[in-house]
Amino acid sequence: MQAMQVFHNMEDIIKKIITASIDDAKCSFEGDSCNLKLVVTSSTFSGMSLIDQHKTVMRLLEDKFQSGELHALSLETKTF
Repeated sequence: MQAMQVFHNMEDIIKKIITASIDDAKCSFEGDSCNLKLVVTSSTFSGMSLIDQHKTVMRLLEDKFQSGELHALSLETKTF
């Protein structure tokens, strides 16, 4: 049960980090703590290459990866 709470806390943390920097971002999660997929939708991505969209999101999460709090994440980005 505690592992699930940590997993949901990380989802909340990721969502807060992204929405604090990307105003209209909508975040949704699929999978579980071992196979987590994040889908971020934002008009900010309009006109950006897919690589730049992913870099934008991954830069925001860099500290979480460096600290080891987050170790794997599948990412999908979309525009409105």
